[in-house]
Amino acid sequence: MMYSDKVMDHFANPRNVGTLPDADGVGQVGNPVCGDMMTFYIKVKDDRLEEVKFQTFGCGAAIAVSSMVSEMAKGKTLDEAMAITNDLVAEELGGLPKNKMHCSNLGADALHEAVHDYRARLSGAAPREPKPMDAHEHEGEACPYCDSSLEHADKVFCRACRVEFEECPACGGVTKKGDQACVHCGKPLRT
Repeated sequence: MMYSDKVMDHFANPRNVGTLPDADGVGQVGNPVCGDMMTFYIKVKDDRLEEVKFQTFGCGAAIAVSSMVSEMAKGKTLDEAMAITNDLVAEELGGLPKNKMHCSNLGADALHEAVHDYRARLSGAAPREPKPMDAHEHEGEACPYCDSSLEHADKVFCRACRVEFEECPACGGVTKKGDQACVHCGKPLRT
């Protein structure tokens, strides 16, 4: 699947990039397998998200997702923001390739963490520590090309689509042997 025009637009022209030094809530999530890391900052007024900013380290899909989440969340009540899901974000972007759904599509999770942090601060609790980065159980267990399940012993070969893999030295994800760039992080495999 190619990226939609909407994904390309949000990647090339991301909205709401930056930080809020006086943020009411901060949420951070990441995926160590592909290297995507997202931090969301929110300002709340009258139970609504008055301002939403983000910083994202990752591929074009991760940046587009973060931009779209920030646009979807601005002006929403806290409960409405919590109803934004990663699937809704992907749908709003016109879809994402299967191999990006579990590594780059984390924006709603980061937004939810920022709302949790705000609510914890409001109740007098100490600011929440960022959730530890997880490898998302799906990551590395499915072929990034056909989405078939991979057995632990088959991490070097997909029996369904007959693709032989190699490990990307940059992100550790599996990518097709002989490819010039990693399917997960886009970094060159050959120098």
